This record gives sequence, structure tokens and C-alpha cells, in this order.
Amino acid sequence: MAFGHTRLDARRPPQPSYCTCSTTAAVVALCLVAVWMTSSMLVTPAEFSPFQPKVRPLAPRDSPPFTGGLTNAPVSAEETTDDDQQQNVREQVKHRDEQSASELKKKLDENEQVPNEKPSEVFPDGSQAELLNETTTERGPWPTQAAQSNKDTMEQTATSSAPVSYSWKLCNVDARADYIPCLDNLEAIKKLHSTKHYEHRERHCPEKPPTCLVPLPEGYRNPIRWPKSRDQIWYNNVPHTKLVEYKGHQNWVKVSGEYLAFPGGGTQFKHGALHYIDFIEEAKKDIAWGKRSRVVLDVGCGVASLGGYLFDRDVITMSFAPKDEHEAQVQFALERGIPAISAVMGTKRLPFPSRVFDVVHCARCRVPWHIEGGKLLLELDRMLRPGGYFVWSATPVYQKLPEDVEIWEAMSSLTRSMCWKMVNKVKDRVNRVGIAIFRKPTDNSCYVARSEANPPLCGEYDDPDAAWNVSLRTCMHKLPVDPTIRGSKWPELWPLRLEKPPYWLKSSEAGVYGKPAPDDFQADYEHWKRVVSNSYMNGLGIDWPAVRNVMDMKAVYGGFAAALHDLKVWVMNVIPIDSPDTLPIIYERGLFGLYHDWCESFSTYPRTYDLLHANHLFSKVKKRCELLSVIVEVDRVLRPEGQLIVRDNIETISEVENVVKSLNWEVRMSYSQDKEGLLFVQKTSWRPNEVETKL
Repeated sequence: MAFGHTRLDARRPPQPSYCTCSTTAAVVALCLVAVWMTSSMLVTPAEFSPFQPKVRPLAPRDSPPFTGGLTNAPVSAEETTDDDQQQNVREQVKHRDEQSASELKKKLDENEQVPNEKPSEVFPDGSQAELLNETTTERGPWPTQAAQSNKDTMEQTATSSAPVSYSWKLCNVDARADYIPCLDNLEAIKKLHSTKHYEHRERHCPEKPPTCLVPLPEGYRNPIRWPKSRDQIWYNNVPHTKLVEYKGHQNWVKVSGEYLAFPGGGTQFKHGALHYIDFIEEAKKDIAWGKRSRVVLDVGCGVASLGGYLFDRDVITMSFAPKDEHEAQVQFALERGIPAISAVMGTKRLPFPSRVFDVVHCARCRVPWHIEGGKLLLELDRMLRPGGYFVWSATPVYQKLPEDVEIWEAMSSLTRSMCWKMVNKVKDRVNRVGIAIFRKPTDNSCYVARSEANPPLCGEYDDPDAAWNVSLRTCMHKLPVDPTIRGSKWPELWPLRLEKPPYWLKSSEAGVYGKPAPDDFQADYEHWKRVVSNSYMNGLGIDWPAVRNVMDMKAVYGGFAAALHDLKVWVMNVIPIDSPDTLPIIYERGLFGLYHDWCESFSTYPRTYDLLHANHLFSKVKKRCELLSVIVEVDRVLRPEGQLIVRDNIETISEVENVVKSLNWEVRMSYSQDKEGLLFVQKTSWRPNEVETKL
């Protein structure tokens, strides 16, 4: 197999962590010993092997910068001859302790770490090569979200070459360091005719995506690592105190010196989330956290303490709350290392497929479920899995004030008409609050038997999986009756569901990569397990204990996330709206994600992800919008010292590399094989001094 070139960032002098030895066997041996001593992550020069990429090892976040190890000062490869390198190596090795050298040689002989062994896998070879490219289109079993939602995705002319230089400026916006372009578009919000349905909290993206950079908060520091971050974060990273003032008595968040502390409480669980979580399971044993119930939607999540503590029960939670007057609810959650997005139940469907959440939870989430024909509760019905549970913890469940009684009666009537069965209603003596648990039916018999079809069943052409910019409907979708259709059966118990192809993937239908769908699923999983194990775990030098919030920007089957499931990370799996709609498969295997258009900003605060993974995304998205604005969005989302892994064609890799270099990011690896490339880069804390002119 012919391999292409490898490049180090030209801005940084290459570290002398390798040597070129071509004179005698003795010199070669000395070089190998010196290489082993340099770093636990070995770097092989092209002279040793054509397979191993040149890569600058990554130091842990709390460690001093890597300085090489063989010489006191780095020397440019262009300024150093082979003879000079050999002389440097001989001088360094000469002073090594003979016993240590002997031990090192023994380790090399035992093949513990051999610099010129077969490289870490960066690309699949042979039978796996087809996994690099999707082969299916909107036809057949894999429609795109854009097609389902009637979204125009006309391709634009792609820019084939990146500009030579860029002029960066800081964004001049009211939100400053908390800027979310599609949620802080004040010009569009001012033009709204009504805010009655929270239209002002929904997405209103600017016509032209911004290309300015979001400033850092003053005093910003690298986030505290998980799991300590669940309990406390740096105050300067999210310097907001309104929630402390409003919710301090409910144990949401408190100021403690230079930290913001999170005692684990919430409006309905002041005495701790774990007790509340166990109380829910005691009220309905069949919920079975971490076995039957794996994926939860938490509506109006606050600071997402419920989701943070459900991790202890092997449950992942998609938490969401609007960007509103309470300030930074979702930002607090993400800074803590808990999954969350900024969203609101307003006039449009949430960006999730139908029938995917095992449990939906609402604790005083301030959503008026009962009004306007139950339109908002019907949206939960769309997303809730048949046989799944809705856990409602709010004052109408357990208080007798006139308003609460009225709401409870309206909710009782609505849930009955929707065929939801109330399976328990109980009060917690510790937190002194009550919960009501409702179960969605598993078949259509109740719908048919209703004396009045209100809410009505949705029409035949109302696709429940159409979720991108689709208005809410006041109707319910019929449940699948065919045992081979998704939603007709509960998934495998966790963790079996992670690795097993869903029962509804048919061998008679081709998957995204062209194989029969179950084989396609399995091949994708095996591919990413191999890449993660052989390359991402060690070959890139990622400091995994510093990684918590991960995003796969083009997730396909979620194989990348599944390959990371043993680590203390969570992965937001994103399915672009113009990619095959495989998001239901991701949920079926006990993972989560959402739909998104990468020509727009993501619904998250700045600096909220540690690692982004983009597999053949940028070459596709640049056909529809400017690549520059997409990279600016990546810069907004990534934390300083956060990392980006890009796998794409060589042309796109080169374009991305040019842009991130202009942002003063560190290019740790730039690698190519045939026409494919891999780029691994790390964001720095650099920000421009100039601020853009405010229009």
C-alpha cells in the first residue's frame, strides 16, 4: 500500500524525539534506545518505516510543555543535518547509565514498544476501506432529515482553495463570551410578532453565519476534571449568579470562594438527586435504571443535576433548558461535564426522532402541558418509546391550591385521552414532593376504543421522524404493529443493546456503506473499535482523563461513541440533516444525539466540548456553505486546549489546516494515505485584540 506524506505544524520547530541513523548497526541501536527514553509515545521517522506518522506528543493539560528530551533546545529539521543528529544522539546516549540502557534494550528486544513496528491504524485497509465513504442516498430505507422535513439543501459551489491569510476579530455582541448565534439574533427576535409560545427562545439563525471569534471570560481556566466537576466549577469560567440568588435555597448552586458549588439538589429534590432517582425507581420498579431504562429526556433541566447523577445508575440523559432570564443553566451543566443543549418547547418539534426516549422527566419544568389541545405533551408522546414512562414531578401532583387542582384535572383528562396510563402517584417524605408516573401504550387498541378521537390521530403523510424546523402538531401518531418495525418491541436491555444490531435492521436493505444493514452496522462498529483502540487511545497522545464532553459531528451508526463507552466520557452524536437518517439506530443501541445543520450554529454555549470528531463531514458541508464559518463554529464550541480530529479527503484537510493555523491552533498531526487524510489539532487560548465594528 502506498502512503503519502506526513507533516508537522511548520510554525512549531519539530521536537527532536527521533533520529536518522544510516551508518552502522551500533548507531541504529543507540538511536532506538534514545527514542524509547524520549517519550512513552514513540514517534517513528520516515527513515525507519513508511507507515508511522510524525506526531508531536501531547502533554497532559496540567503538565509543562513537551520539550523533546534529547537536547536542551529544539532544532529545526531544516537546520540539522543527518551527521549533526547522529552526533547529538551519540553525545546524549554516552551519558546514559549503562544499566538503564541495558534494561531499555531488553524491553525493545521483548517488543514492548518497538518504534518501527506496524503503525497504529489510522485508516482501514483492505475489506474495510469502503467504510470511509457513504454509498447510499436519500433513496431506499435511508431518507435524510432534510428530505423528511422538506428542507432545501441545494448545493453551492465549493471553494477549492483557502485564502492565504485571515483577519480575525472578536465578536461585538451583547452576549459577549456567551454568544450563541442562532439564539442571540436580537435583530430577528425584535421582528417577531409574538412571544406567547416562547418564539424568542427558539432558533433564529443569522442569514450569514458569523466569522468573528467569541472572547474568553476574564480569568478563564481549564475546567476541573470529571468527576470533581460535577460538584464544583471555576466561578470565572461561568461568572453568573442569578441562579444562586433565585435557587440557592433549593440547593441548585452556591458560590464558594473561587468556585461555584453544586450540592446535587433541585427544585423537587432539595435533599439530593440520588435519593430522588431511587425514589422514582421504587415508585415503578419496571423503570429499572441502567437496564430497561437507558436514555432519558429531562425537560427544563435546571443545572442538570438529575442527569449528572443518573450516570451513577448507568443512564445517559439528554437535558435541555432555554437560554432565559435564569442565566447559564445549560452552560453550568456542560461546564460540570453533564450533557445538555439549549432548547425550548415552543412552536417547533425538538431535533430528535420519534419513539426513542425510554423515560421523559419533568420536575417543575414550567411547561404548560395541558393548554392548546395538549400540543406540547403530544410532542413528548412523539419522542417517547411505546411502553416508555413520563415522570412528572410538579405541584399539581401533590398540592391542593385551586390552580394546582385545576391543572391536575386538565392533565388527567388529557393523558387519558392520549391513552397514557397513570401507573403510580406517590409522595416522597424526604423531599416532601409528589410524582406521577404515566406509561405510553404499546399498541393501538386504546386509540381505536376511544369514544372521542381527541386528540386526533395524525394523518398518513405526517412523518413522526421529521424533526428539523417542523411545526408542532396537535395529533398522535399510530404505533407500529408489524414486529419487524422500529418501536414494536423494547430494545435489548443495557448493555446488550450497545453492540447488537437492532431487530428492525433488515438484511434485505443496504446500509449506509452498501452492505446488508445488520452487517453494515457491525462492520462500522468493528472499524471504530479498531481505530479507537489502535490509534486514538495511544497514537494521538490524547490526555483522556482531561476529556469529558465529546461530539461526533457526523455519527452515522454511533460506532465511534460505542467504541468509547468504557471511558468516563459522553458523546453527543450528531446526524447532519443532509446525511442518511440513522439517528434512531443510535438511540436503539443506548446512545443519544440530535439532528443538526452544520451551516448553522449548534445550540450550545461557547467552550463546552473537549473533543470534536469530524469524519468526512467538512468535504460534504462545504458544498452547501462556506467552510470558514463552519470552522469558526468549531472554534466557538471547543474549549481552549480542546481537540479536533478530522478525517477527510486531502484537499479538505489542507483547507481546514490552513484555517486553524491562522487561529494559532497547534497542529499535532497532518497525515495522508492515498487521497485520504487525517488532521489532529488542538485549540489554544489565543484571541485577537481587535473587535469587529458593531452594525
